[in-house]
Amino acid sequence: MSEQNQLVTFQLGEELYGINIMDVKEIVRVQAIRAIPNAPVYVEGIFNLRSEIIPIINLHKRFHLKKVLSSEEDELLSGFIILDIDGMKLGVIIDRVSRVVTIEKEDIQPPPQMLTGIGAEYIHGVVRQEQGYLIILDIRDLFNPRELQKIADLKR
Repeated sequence: MSEQNQLVTFQLGEELYGINIMDVKEIVRVQAIRAIPNAPVYVEGIFNLRSEIIPIINLHKRFHLKKVLSSEEDELLSGFIILDIDGMKLGVIIDRVSRVVTIEKEDIQPPPQMLTGIGAEYIHGVVRQEQGYLIILDIRDLFNPRELQKIADLKR
């Protein structure tokens, strides 16, 4: 029996990324974000989601990606993916939500050298598709424990 992963996929810059659906709490439309002084450069700020304060992470800044020009349709599909990392909720800004896909575990390959630009330590693997690669992020590796603590402290 083959093992399958369900991934929420989204566009960030030119690339398609996926994260495990079990780590995704919800996807919300872009909201007003309140900036936080002295926050790490990749923390865009915080926003209030049904009276819960959620830190918002800018993966463009985290991965040093250029933001692509977006169409009106992209604007409608942009937003935040709210993640739950071991009980801590945080949001990541995405350019465009794509869809939920089911990937066979054996189709996941180690990342090719050309993708290591964003930091191979964040990449769980890649799946080759007709349009290129789907890059699977490991959200637990996106932030080290000290960074997570810093982000958690911002909510206070």
